[in-house]
Amino acid sequence: MREALAQAHAVLVADYGRHTASAVPAHLAAVARRTPLVWDPHLKGENPVPGARIVTPNGAEACALSPAGGDSLRAYAARGADLAERWRVAAVAVTLGERGVLLTRPGAGTPMLVPTPYRAQGDPCGAGDCFAAATAAALADGALPEEAVQRAVAEAAAFVGAGGAGNPALWRTEPATGPEEEAPETDPFALAERVRARGGTAVATGGCFDLLHAGHVGLLESARRIGDCLIVCVNSDASLARRKGPGRPLNPVADRLRVLAALGSVDAVAVFEEDTPAALLSRLRALTSG
Repeated sequence: MREALAQAHAVLVADYGRHTASAVPAHLAAVARRTPLVWDPHLKGENPVPGARIVTPNGAEACALSPAGGDSLRAYAARGADLAERWRVAAVAVTLGERGVLLTRPGAGTPMLVPTPYRAQGDPCGAGDCFAAATAAALADGALPEEAVQRAVAEAAAFVGAGGAGNPALWRTEPATGPEEEAPETDPFALAERVRARGGTAVATGGCFDLLHAGHVGLLESARRIGDCLIVCVNSDASLARRKGPGRPLNPVADRLRVLAALGSVDAVAVFEEDTPAALLSRLRALTSG
């Protein structure tokens, strides 16, 4: 564990009240001084170590840990600032479900509310874990706390939209099928041909989408508005690894496809193995030319 902590680009402590974190508090405190550390607390667990970059209690935990006040955003902001001072951490992000996340810092500074990008319909179980993990991953990528929280809110919304903990993809026992085995109505090439045949415009965009964040969601929504369907071109695992380096992807291509397909702005997804989607775009253009 000590070796892993020393090499980590970010650390996430998910405290479920089993007191595992109490075995290495000095090591975690030392890590927090040099590495972004996200602490997801538990009422029966340990206090976050001083210097933690972001602590992520939910609304109920924040109320229990700092009881004063009501249910307003101002009250949660006061709780977050109080906990940040008490724990001596850089920031506290209180997760408030559909209301979004309130990022607070010690003292009387202005809090930042990050609303959810859309109202996700799905099982919310596990959304807090998804938020904490995505926050840590974004900090590992060099994101500022504000940017990390924005990315994580978008990831958590997409997680819920894809079915949350009830998503069968999380528990699959068979290898995921490739895009060529998708149902006909979601086949990107058949879709592009149908749209063009009736005089419509097919729009394509692409990317890795290994950490889906608010900027991605805005891009996809904007792209969808300029045409009659949106096809998203996604780097394969091998292509993404070549672009992003060791340790990537964080999410395998099957999971990235499921999350993207769950977004209301996306009509179909397609995977490409090359470094760029140029060949895939050429195939799509050939279907829609004339």
